[in-house]
Amino acid sequence: MVKSSKGFRSRSRGTFTKEVRERGLPPVTRFLREFAIGQRVSVRIEASDPHGQPHPRYQGRTCTVIGKVGRAYRVEFLDGGKRKELIATPIHLVPLEEGGPAHA
Repeated sequence: MVKSSKGFRSRSRGTFTKEVRERGLPPVTRFLREFAIGQRVSVRIEASDPHGQPHPRYQGRTCTVIGKVGRAYRVEFLDGGKRKELIATPIHLVPLEEGGPAHA
């Protein structure tokens, strides 16, 4: 038997697969988004940009921005009652609309 890979992006084929018309890099404005401290965001991993990408297990998680680290943002959320923090670049974060679901 061949030993399976245990890399950072292993077992994430479904999460990182794009539709045919979505392939390639997104518009540059998504890389330059600004978020305010206290703003609610959703983690939506952009597969075409591996820089500042959070672990795939946090895909779809709703977080609160608590600070800025370089060009990335520090976000926090509760995971089973325990407070956790992630650092992700703006391309992997989507702002939540007030009172509704996230829109790309």
